[in-house]
Amino acid sequence: SMSFVLVPGAGGDAHYWHLVAPLLRDAGHRVIAPDLPAGDDAAGLGEYADAIVAAAAGVDAIVLVAQSMGAFSAPMAVERLHVERMILVAPMIPAPGDPPGSWWSSTGQDAAAREAAIAEGRDPYAPFDVRETFLHDVPEPVVEDLLARGERPESSRAFEDPWPLAGWPDLSTRVIAGRHDRLFPLPF
Repeated sequence: SMSFVLVPGAGGDAHYWHLVAPLLRDAGHRVIAPDLPAGDDAAGLGEYADAIVAAAAGVDAIVLVAQSMGAFSAPMAVERLHVERMILVAPMIPAPGDPPGSWWSSTGQDAAAREAAIAEGRDPYAPFDVRETFLHDVPEPVVEDLLARGERPESSRAFEDPWPLAGWPDLSTRVIAGRHDRLFPLPF
């Protein structure tokens, strides 16, 4: 049995993992899914990492799983936890000193998403639509549940904090990327 610490992306809502957590528990694993203080204007990446550490303190043999913007704060928690490996899901993988707010342009995500839209016959300049960009391939009951919960606000503070690590932690890291992801296209 392993211990999975499941870190959400922007918005910091642990509910993101509500369908995955029971599957892991049913397989005999321990699951910790912390909420991050994303709506707190005083909280930045450091406070997000602190929340991860507080939730997983004293836990051994951790598989640290981070989704999207969680790839900024999860590696910051590694040195304070017993992490054996990391798994990133549709991640925003940071470079040293890069704040999440400039990640989009520094990585070329915007151009990659436009190219993918053109290749798929979608309008590359269409206004952002959560259903079209994020939920286009999600079962309707899951979409309805998510939309009924409402979006948790993300303070601009965390988008301004430069990523403080000098490099990626020295541990096994795997990335899960969606074949039909419209925000982070697979070739990107």
